[in-house]
Parts: sequence; structure tokens; C-alpha cells
Amino acid sequence: MSIKRLTKEDISKTSGILNPVGHVVLAFKDDAVGAEAVAALHGAGFTDEDILAYLAVEATPRLRERVRTASGAAGFGYEITLMRRYLAFAEEGAGWLIVYAPNDAAVAHITEVATRLGAMCAVRYHRLANEDLI
Repeated sequence: MSIKRLTKEDISKTSGILNPVGHVVLAFKDDAVGAEAVAALHGAGFTDEDILAYLAVEATPRLRERVRTASGAAGFGYEITLMRRYLAFAEEGAGWLIVYAPNDAAVAHITEVATRLGAMCAVRYHRLANEDLI
């Protein structure tokens, strides 16, 4: 079964916990480093459709709302722990990317860029689990 490449509209339509299967969520120190990461990913062959970039000012209110509206059951899982971590980074001004990663080769390129540019986190979303890449 193939994994669907998400759009910003797809992300905005989801409520509660973020779970972009087949993608990697990255947080960088600020929007400028996030923009550097977009350029580096383009250099590695990723297209605009593969990369969803969010400025800190866009991400912070959305993350606050997702954490606020997460179900009670989610409060005990790793997913809400990730969302709280993401919210803390967002409140510090982090720049965000959600990058389509349908295979291990794409993940390797994303991880290299994340490491080189000092990503605060890089999390790969699988169907049944999440994987911290750095």
C-alpha cells in the first residue's frame, strides 16, 4: 500500500494528535534555519510538494490547539508527549517542516540535512510507531 503525500490542507483538516504517516516532522532553531533546510532538501531532490514548511507564527497556535483538544486517552501516550515537545519548541520560535518520506533513502537524505543544520528534532511517522531520527 502506498503512502499518501500530505498537503497543508490535509494537515489543517486533522484534529487532535498529529500523525503524518510516511513523513518526517522536523523542528529547527528558527524560521531562517528552516528555510535553509528547505533549500538543502531541494538540493537533495525533494520537490515543493514533498516539503510542507511552517513558520513559528503559524505552528505555535495550531500546536497549542492540538495539545488542548487531545483526548484524555492520548494524554498517556507517546503521541501527546511528542506534541508537548513540539509545542515547547514552537514557543521558542522553531521553524517547522513536514517532509514526505516514502522510503528509507528519502529518510536518509532528510536525516543528513537535519543533522547538518542542527535540527531540534526529527521524527519519522510509521503506521504503528514513531521513530526519533536524531
